[in-house]
Amino acid sequence: MVPHLTTSLTGPLFELERKILDSRPTIERWFRTQWQTHALPFYSSVDLRNAGFKLAPVDTNLFPGGFNNLNPEFMPLCVHAAMSAVQKICPDTQRFLLIPENHTRNLFYLTNVAAIRRILEGAGLDVRVGSINPEITAKTTLDLPNGEKLTLEPVVRNGDRVGVEGFNPCAVLLNNDLSAGVPKILEGIEQPIVPPLFAGWTNRRKTIHFHAYDRVADEFAKLINIDPWLINPEFSQCGKINFSAKEGEDCLAANVDAVLKEVQAKYDHYGIKEKPFVIVKADAGTYGMGVLTARSADDVRDLNRKERNKMAVIKEGLEVNEVIIQEGVYTFERVNDAVAEPVVYMIDQYVVGGFYRVNTDRGIDENLNSRGMSFVPLAFETDCHTPDCAGMPDAPPNRFYTYGVVARLAMLAAAKELVTLGEMMTGHDAAAQNSAPPTLIKPAMAAE
Repeated sequence: MVPHLTTSLTGPLFELERKILDSRPTIERWFRTQWQTHALPFYSSVDLRNAGFKLAPVDTNLFPGGFNNLNPEFMPLCVHAAMSAVQKICPDTQRFLLIPENHTRNLFYLTNVAAIRRILEGAGLDVRVGSINPEITAKTTLDLPNGEKLTLEPVVRNGDRVGVEGFNPCAVLLNNDLSAGVPKILEGIEQPIVPPLFAGWTNRRKTIHFHAYDRVADEFAKLINIDPWLINPEFSQCGKINFSAKEGEDCLAANVDAVLKEVQAKYDHYGIKEKPFVIVKADAGTYGMGVLTARSADDVRDLNRKERNKMAVIKEGLEVNEVIIQEGVYTFERVNDAVAEPVVYMIDQYVVGGFYRVNTDRGIDENLNSRGMSFVPLAFETDCHTPDCAGMPDAPPNRFYTYGVVARLAMLAAAKELVTLGEMMTGHDAAAQNSAPPTLIKPAMAAE
């Protein structure tokens, strides 16, 4: 269930939030049936944007890297959820190998790894952190900013099993999004590995995820009788872009124009006075790289050299050839007088917390996952862990419940997405698994 937020937003409940709060029993019954028929990601995080008139996910991460930013008071909730997730992988699992990203110089990221380790240990597991970084050739202990220590050990392979020296794990948990490809050492191992190797950015595409989210949002909207647009950003795709060579600009401009027209029609319908905008971002990848805000088709024509360089290459030096053009969702939330957006974390089917991403250098229509951002953990009522605090006198409505509902919709879409990716990989050899999936264009938004 979803914890109750101490710092409920001020002001009247928006109509969408009230509709969701009033439909709690129906929503929770529906989710229970979904969990029975879908294999959920081990963990996930969802970036949300709350414009008041619209609350929508704009990114879903299957290798979340911010567990260190969660409220430490909710460690027991994380542990309980991890127990549930581990039970599904292997009921007899006792030892986990945790494999992080290779960037060992990012100590704040490694603090996240230490937090995941603590969660797994709290669930009764023996945990070692195994590195596939070629620079880690021996056991290496690092001092973290919060005073903790984290020991990295080189991953070794013995036949069809991997581990670290003297440690033979039952399962492998990846906190590495495989942007650089699937490492040979992990191919074909017999131990369960979660998330699956094909869930990395080698194969994954944001457009595949949002196609799945389209279906989820439509079904949920019918359930509670709302317009699915209120929880779903419009999007389109261009699959033949070369920013360095200035190729594909016509495709990009046409799709930007198409999405803006779709959004403007909705704004007109609901009497929304703000100006529509879109976010253009790499279809594969994370860390807020390869992101551009556009308010007209002209904004993506004749990009200057700095803008093209920014869009051309993302994490691991990968060239951007595919982009998603996503409806921009305003954020009217603020923390300490700075623009903010909520990020919700889940383990298995459970919402285990979240934080506000805050950026003093960005506006309400810009990407906040960029230089200047900071994180403010969401604070919860310690004596109220249910969505509505039933029975508590004068309990305010739980504004965070709505966040949790939309985040769980995105998690359900991720479960469907993984099925699609798995089917695409069926019958393919390891080399084929490292190739990009077929281009998927949203029919209503396609433009040449």
